[in-house]
Amino acid sequence: MMMSIAVALHALAAILWVGGMFFAVYALRPAAGPMAGPDRLALWGRVFPNFFRWVWAAVILLPLTGYYMVYAGYGGMATLPIPYHVMSALGLVMILLFLHLYFAPYARFRAALAGGDNGEAAKQLNVIRQIVTINLYIGLVNAAVGASGVYWAV
Repeated sequence: MMMSIAVALHALAAILWVGGMFFAVYALRPAAGPMAGPDRLALWGRVFPNFFRWVWAAVILLPLTGYYMVYAGYGGMATLPIPYHVMSALGLVMILLFLHLYFAPYARFRAALAGGDNGEAAKQLNVIRQIVTINLYIGLVNAAVGASGVYWAV
């Protein structure tokens, strides 16, 4: 029963994080593009806290459930099939990128927005966009590995 709960939570956390990034990059960003600069910055200033709460939940749940499955289902990393090593490595890269995003460019974005420095806020928003886009593609690859790994012939 615990394994099925771990698998479900793991999948849901991944869907929320990667899906949220996909929405941000391919739906919200293009829709916000025509807005005036200050309005667009204010919109992202309202969106990020809500989205990042969910990302924090995913950043906590994914390793907890993932490593629970590794140790409860496979007895540890030594007996783990290669696709799951790939997923683990990609997941850690994603988490590190998010931590950098949150504590560096997002912190600078918030400070610039609060201080009325729209130029700096826009600059940091662009850095955030780049990191989110990179993380989105890593997340999509990770999802493909997770979905197809059981069929790898290695």
